[in-house]
Amino acid sequence: MNGKGYRDRFMSITKRNFRNSLIKLLEEEYKLLGSRKILEMLADDIEDLHREFHHNIQELGIGEVLWRVTKDDGQRQSYGKKTEDYSMITVKLPLFTEEDIEQRIYYKKGDKNSNYRHQRHRDVVRMVRLVKSTKQQGGLLSGADLATLLNRALGTIGKCLKAYQSETKEILPLKGYVLDQGSLPTHKGIIISLYEQGMSPADIVLDTQHSQNAVDRYITHYEQIKKLYKRGLDEQAIKSITGRSLKVVREHIKLYKELNEIP
Repeated sequence: MNGKGYRDRFMSITKRNFRNSLIKLLEEEYKLLGSRKILEMLADDIEDLHREFHHNIQELGIGEVLWRVTKDDGQRQSYGKKTEDYSMITVKLPLFTEEDIEQRIYYKKGDKNSNYRHQRHRDVVRMVRLVKSTKQQGGLLSGADLATLLNRALGTIGKCLKAYQSETKEILPLKGYVLDQGSLPTHKGIIISLYEQGMSPADIVLDTQHSQNAVDRYITHYEQIKKLYKRGLDEQAIKSITGRSLKVVREHIKLYKELNEIP
């Protein structure tokens, strides 16, 4: 037996793998006949997807969990777009840390209100940690994700977010904010407030973690509506000229008045 034949007998062992079994399955059971190269590429993609969903749990630290989230790749919200239509990514989240455990061990009980405040503070700390960790890994958490991970009602999560943003003036990069899915103008209000304070759009991007396109869009819409309002046009006229909804027009006029202390 020549060297090649001898080698092939042993190399056949390494070919009894998931990838080649998948190619065989696609050919025989799904009748995907044709280019072998296409089938190999398809098998590679499926293998990559399997690895992404089934991480090695040995790599997880204490308190860490794997979570599937929307990928932060610049995709935008569009009407009728389903959750499954967005690109996804698996992230490793620090659900609780050694510091969290230490705080529980050495926490001294107080009155009912102090217990409530301590719990709220703990929730906010974990919420901020989870959102920022997800963003650093290229993903976006939603309010529903946070509610599930922290075992809190959506309303409670909303109150925590509002309190945190009011206190720190920082916008957490949640899915609804980054993809502009939120119905409330909170994030827009902070962006416009920074703009009215003289901060450059580039610095606003860094401060709010919004995209440059989103920041530029908010500022452009605000400036359009502000100029028309200052010229004495009413809401309906501004709506017709700008093509913005009446709700958006009213939001921007309200922002302009609040930021410039106009009654």
